[in-house]
Amino acid sequence: MATLFAVAAVGTLIALSGCSTSDAAPASTFVLIDGSQSTTADLKGKVTLVNFWATTCVSCVKEMPALTATYNKYKDRGYDTVAVAMSYDPPAYVLNFAKTRQLPFKVALDNTGELAKSWGDVKLTPTTYLLDKQGNIVKRFVGEPDMAALHNLIEELLAKG
Repeated sequence: MATLFAVAAVGTLIALSGCSTSDAAPASTFVLIDGSQSTTADLKGKVTLVNFWATTCVSCVKEMPALTATYNKYKDRGYDTVAVAMSYDPPAYVLNFAKTRQLPFKVALDNTGELAKSWGDVKLTPTTYLLDKQGNIVKRFVGEPDMAALHNLIEELLAKG
């Protein structure tokens, strides 16, 4: 019985240690549509929203105006956004979408699918992550986020040191 308890306790510790390390955003390099690059290390110091999306995703297209408004509302307070287009999205479509909608934030291409894989094997769009100033994942949204709840969380994170 004691052995069974010990095995269960060790198993729980291993599972919990996995949880604590998964809080950090994966080290990633985002290749932006303007040809420049940004990394997760560059995002530290800001509250950041990382959104995986596609031009063919109806919900993604629908939420973009709200993501733009959120960016514009908080950008001067230390908030950033990176919209990562899925690997199956043709780069020309992504570029056209970003230009015609005048997206004010960073837009990245995930040509190889490695970004989606490293961020938890993202397959469903939109999938959105909110990072704190230390680069830790605070919240993951699959589907459109509740924007009022998202704004409340952003406000909380911006207020923290």
